[in-house]
Amino acid sequence: MAHYFFTGFPGFICTALIKELLRETEEVEKVFVLVLPQFAQKANEEIGKIAHDANRPRDHFTVITGDITQPNLGIAPEYQEELQDKVNYIFHLAAIYDLAVPYDLAYNVNVNGTKNVNDWVMTLKNLKRYIYFSTAYISGTRVGRIYETEFDMGQSFKNHYESTKFEAEKWVRTLFDEVPLTIIRPGIVKGHSETGETIKFDGPYFMLNLLDRMRHFPIIPYFGESAAEGNFVPVDYVLKGTIYLAHAEKAVGKTYHLTDPKPYRMRDVYRMMMEAYLHKKPVGTMPLSFARGLLSIPSVRKWLRVEKEALDYLTCQAEYDASIAQQDLAEAGIVCPDFADTLASMIAFYDAHKNDPDKQLSIK
Repeated sequence: MAHYFFTGFPGFICTALIKELLRETEEVEKVFVLVLPQFAQKANEEIGKIAHDANRPRDHFTVITGDITQPNLGIAPEYQEELQDKVNYIFHLAAIYDLAVPYDLAYNVNVNGTKNVNDWVMTLKNLKRYIYFSTAYISGTRVGRIYETEFDMGQSFKNHYESTKFEAEKWVRTLFDEVPLTIIRPGIVKGHSETGETIKFDGPYFMLNLLDRMRHFPIIPYFGESAAEGNFVPVDYVLKGTIYLAHAEKAVGKTYHLTDPKPYRMRDVYRMMMEAYLHKKPVGTMPLSFARGLLSIPSVRKWLRVEKEALDYLTCQAEYDASIAQQDLAEAGIVCPDFADTLASMIAFYDAHKNDPDKQLSIK
């Protein structure tokens, strides 16, 4: 039986990861979640639901208030000894994921926070695995084939999210010789492949927001002419892959791209979404420079519910090689679903919840 510790709760991926873990294994004795004080009530409510749905005693779960930007993660002293003695697996997911995040905030949470988590990990006496959630997009502005074994290739970055996640992973990588470590680099995570469920409409959902606002326009164009790939992965693939790799001995010391091995071009993703959602096809092409100018106007991007920074991914010419992940996941039968096969559930969930303010990002 094992004790698990999570940062990033009650975020969508962390919450879903805990639920999936409880479904996948009976080896979970205790789950600790670290939450910011302002999220304590929400976290306790969510943990209550998780315990009920998993038919587990509520006292098998502990919500601990803290802050990864503080020394010792801001955890009260009365918890420290128990955690240092008992925690076997730590999943570090806490981060600022917003593409438009200001640098100082991103650096404090993503970099300084990860440094503090690293320091805390080194105090754990019975650690079996440290699982760090990075992103495939630490590749920044690189073009061509990107391999899981590559890291610092002198790349620049499209936004502060990418640059600070790169710096954070750099710090995590210093622990490869110190602790049993596995780094997960997902692509752009979307909703569940079967239910479509997600907590926030970002990433590919910006395209759906755009299409929803323009649905009555007589003509809706493509945006730009790039042949860039759209690397979108359903959350359930990321969860199953992560849980398997977190417990597989062969995954110690490795970095994995949990990306789509057969992605569609971004233009094809856009066309498929438009056909499925509006039953229309794109007509003509709007220059990306013009679209960028429009999204530089706050009132326009707020109405469209699209971050200007998302346009950079329409021309991102990176191809993410996932050979190591595919090879190590093969024996467990874990494969990434085809994007086209997940589109119907994705759009159905979006259409049912598109007016929920809690699911739409606050566009500034």
